[in-house]
Amino acid sequence: MSTKLPRTLRLDPSDTLIFDRAAEPGEWAVPGGFEFWDEDPAAMAGKRRQAFRGGFLGLGSFGWSTLVEVAEATGAQRAAALDALAGHIRRRHGAPDDAAARAAAEEEIGFAESICDHPPGTVLALTRSEEAGEQRERFRTLHLRDTPHSRFDTLPVFGIVQVDDAEEPVEHPDLTKFAARRRAE
Repeated sequence: MSTKLPRTLRLDPSDTLIFDRAAEPGEWAVPGGFEFWDEDPAAMAGKRRQAFRGGFLGLGSFGWSTLVEVAEATGAQRAAALDALAGHIRRRHGAPDDAAARAAAEEEIGFAESICDHPPGTVLALTRSEEAGEQRERFRTLHLRDTPHSRFDTLPVFGIVQVDDAEEPVEHPDLTKFAARRRAE
């Protein structure tokens, strides 16, 4: 049985500069907001604040990625991602036992699957904030504009489509580099 999961994407070296640990390209990922549950976002600074504001958690390195793409995952790949996340939750967050860690990981993987209701290759970005004492995550998709020149290898013809609140800041990643990487694969 296959499913769709977020996979980390690196279009340029910026993630290696803005995060303490950048996820490697191609790792399975989850939004990862649970990494900040016991922290006050107002007290965060620098690279930790960047991870809070817009990072997906890679499940190989447990580093951060600004962008992910929707990708097909086999049952075995999903199971491996689940095991990696459960182990991380047990080690880093002190889950009382393996069953509790696995239940928390299953919930996070399930949420990651729910945001992948798009065709494979769709690029996702997130904005995380604290509102009224609770974390809020907003997800955006990046789409190829429908024009006569809409090809990855011709012109930079991408636009950002707001999925949720229109007042969020607009990001302008270099998706032509993404296209070059995909052609090289």
